[in-house]
This record gives sequence, C-alpha cells and structure tokens, in this order.
Amino acid sequence: MDIYSIRKQQLISLIGNQKKGACAERWGMAPAHLSQILSDKTAKNLGDDVARRIETVEGLPRGWFDSLGATDKGVMPATAASQSSEDAPKSTAADLVKQMLAKVGGLSTAARDRIVAAAEEPDDGSSGLLPANFAALRPTNEEIVIRQYDIRAAMGHGQVPPDYTEVVRNLVVREEILREKGVSYTSKTALAMISGWGQSMEGTINDKDLVIVDKGVQDFIGDGIYVLTWHKDLYIKRVMRLDEENYRLISDNQHYENQTARIDDVTIHAKVLLIWNARKA
Repeated sequence: MDIYSIRKQQLISLIGNQKKGACAERWGMAPAHLSQILSDKTAKNLGDDVARRIETVEGLPRGWFDSLGATDKGVMPATAASQSSEDAPKSTAADLVKQMLAKVGGLSTAARDRIVAAAEEPDDGSSGLLPANFAALRPTNEEIVIRQYDIRAAMGHGQVPPDYTEVVRNLVVREEILREKGVSYTSKTALAMISGWGQSMEGTINDKDLVIVDKGVQDFIGDGIYVLTWHKDLYIKRVMRLDEENYRLISDNQHYENQTARIDDVTIHAKVLLIWNARKA
C-alpha cells in the first residue's frame, strides 16, 4: 500500500459520520477537491501540504496521515474525540489554541509561537490565558475576511484553469479601506484573492501581484478588468464590448496586442476590484 492509499484510508477514518462539506470548510479546501480525493474514479491524492494542514486543524501529530499504525495506537483527531465517550481525555488549552491558530491568517510564526507558549504555561490558579483573549484574532464587524485561492490567472498567453480551488490563507481587511478606494462588491462572501501571472497587464497588474476579485460578478457589467476563460485558458484582461457579438480583450502593457473574442467563447468568472498594491482596478 503506497503513501497515498494510506492517507486516503486515514482520511475516510477521520471523516467517519461527519458531513464532507463541513470537513472541507473546516480544513480550508473546496468540497469538490475533497470529493475527488475520496473518489475511486479520480487520480487525486492527498498531498503533503493539505495533509499537514488537516493534522494541524484536528490537533493530530505531524505525520498522522502517513501511518495506519497511528490509528491503531489510539491517536484520535480532535473531532473524533469530541464525539467519543465522556470519559475520553479532554484537549488541553494548548491543543485548543493550536487548532484556533490554524484557522487564523495574518500572524507571523513568532507571534504564533508566543501564543502557544503562553497557553502551555502551567496553571497557577490565576485567570491567565482565556479563550476570550483570542477574540482579537477574529475579524470584527468592521472587517472582512478575504480568502486567497491557489489560482493564478494569466496576463499573457493563458493558464489552464485548475480542477479545484484551494485556500492558502485568509486576509482580514477593514471595510473602510475598501470604501476609501471606491471599491464596491456584490457581497462580502464573494470577495477572493488570486495571483496575476505574466506581463501583459504590467503597469496596472504586475507579474505575481495579488488581486481582490468579486466572484459574484459572472457577467459583463461594463468596461473593466475581469477574470475570464477564453478557449479553455484563464486570463485577467481589461474587457470592452465591441458590439453584440464580440468583446475586445485589452492588455494594458502596450507591448502586447489586444484581441477580439466572440462573446459566446468567453466565460466571465469574476471582476477585478483592487490590486493588492493599493492600485484600484
């Protein structure tokens, strides 16, 4: 049995009777990605990065997925432990803090280490470290959590769209910053971040710049920069409607030619709102 077969068997054991969608959300991955890993009809495997992230979220020892013996030796994930007998040992404060930090973005490694170290200090009877102290790590009513997806959209010759979208981190932004930039959006949950790739939009969006997009916009709503698929490739392009049948796909870098695309051949996935170098799209 290879490593990926072991991980799949461990994943099935970990999920148990839980809803797959809830597990996927907790682990920061797309439900479709999880379904592909569990399916016998696809060749998707549980990779190292995702395996380590799930172990962290569930409070499991590093490498738990890589050995069937881990389950045999009584190592249980936090979710399974919570569903077991009331006599089961309770998670320590440090374990709970680690699980919480695994879901919080924007903290440096040093900051995380200090928080975990504080949680591991022995209880001397004082109030010490309380879960309420970590409320500041969560967005307030005036802040928005924007998920960054592991997607790169080409600003040049095009990228093949990925089979799934995986969250790599979260960004917390104050709403007033977006308002100051004149950014409007369909809903908070429709906001996402992806990476630009290439030089065709240079001057506006540079190579590997992060951009905030609105996934709620999936139709042309006026001239602007869009994330789109054209002839099966994923692009970030400035789009202008030429007539009832054609778009003009414009590259802001003058060294690249603009292109005419049939509207029927173009699928719009999102509208670019802000380049994360403080330049408004």
